[in-house]
Amino acid sequence: MKYLITGLGNIGYEYDGTRHNIGFEAVDFLCKSLEGSWHGDHHGDLAEVKYKGRTLILLKPNTYMNLSGKAVRYWLQKEKILVENSLVILDDLNLEFGKQRLRAKGSDGGHNGLKHIQEVLATDAYPRLRIGIGDNFSKGKQVNYVLGKWSEGEKAELPRILEKATEVVKTFVTIGLERAMNVTGK
Repeated sequence: MKYLITGLGNIGYEYDGTRHNIGFEAVDFLCKSLEGSWHGDHHGDLAEVKYKGRTLILLKPNTYMNLSGKAVRYWLQKEKILVENSLVILDDLNLEFGKQRLRAKGSDGGHNGLKHIQEVLATDAYPRLRIGIGDNFSKGKQVNYVLGKWSEGEKAELPRILEKATEVVKTFVTIGLERAMNVTGK
C-alpha cells in the first residue's frame, strides 16, 4: 500500500521556523523518525520511507503555498496513489496552538494551499491534518502572525506537537482514515 503525505509550507530560508511552515516541519519530523532522507525532485523535495509494510512518499512542495495543488496532483498521478491514500498536513490559525484535527474533507477555511489543492483536484474530499497555530494577533496582523517565527514558548512545545502529528500519520496509514479520526479524537 502506498501513501502520499504532503506537508505544506513555503520554500526559502526566510520561511524556516515560521508558523505557516508547520506542515514542512511535520513531514521533516516524520521522515527523521522513519530514518528517511530528502532529495529534490519535480515540484518539491521527496523522501520515501516504509512503515509497517506501507510505503510513504513524503512531499514538501517547492511551488509555494498558493500553488501546492500542482505538486500534489503530479505526485498522486506519478505514483498512482488514490486521493483517499493521501494526507495533507497544514497550519490552521482557527485551532488553538498545538491542537490537531484530522478530517476526510472540508472547506479550505481560507487557507491558500488547501484552496489550490481543491481547485486542481476538483474536490474537497481528500484527507487533511490541521495543526493549530493559534490566533494570537491583533486585527490586520494575520499575515505577519502566520509568516512570523515561533515564540520561544511555542518552540519548546513543537517537539511534542510534531510527535503527535507523526503518530496521527502512522495511525492513518495503518488503520485507515475513519478509524484514525476516532482514535485521534477527530
